[in-house]
Amino acid sequence: MQNMPSILTPDFGLLFWMLLAFLVVLFVLAKFAFPAITGAVEERKQFIDESLKNAREANEKLASIEAKSAALLKEAREQQAEILKEAKLTGEKIIAEARAKAQVEGAKDLAAAKEQIAVEKENALRDIRQQVADLSLQIAEKVVRTNLGEDKAQQAYIERLLAEQGIQS
Repeated sequence: MQNMPSILTPDFGLLFWMLLAFLVVLFVLAKFAFPAITGAVEERKQFIDESLKNAREANEKLASIEAKSAALLKEAREQQAEILKEAKLTGEKIIAEARAKAQVEGAKDLAAAKEQIAVEKENALRDIRQQVADLSLQIAEKVVRTNLGEDKAQQAYIERLLAEQGIQS
């Protein structure tokens, strides 16, 4: 084991210089590098914390916007339903008014037609009565002329008619 390299079996001098170099490097790192590294790590931590805070705020705003959007959508649907309901009621009202107006107009037309029919019927009956009376007079005149050709027959016929009426001469 004598031939082993000295690095594997260090002597006291080598250990001393290695320890001294380690302490110098440690001091330089502690003095210059560690503060820069910890500052960068701290900066990074603050950036991450701020990013998380911003992300939470963004999520809260998004949730708030979604809630407002849902509320607006619900309100819009309610308004739409109300407008449709009002439109339906207005349509039904217009239809009912039109029906009522049509019924009134129909009743007026029917009454006018009935009145016209009654007037026409009365005129027709009057004409028929007049014609019947005229025909009756013409027929009676012809009958009387043929039956009463002589004076004695006329006198007998007149007396008979008076007797039928209950009038005595």
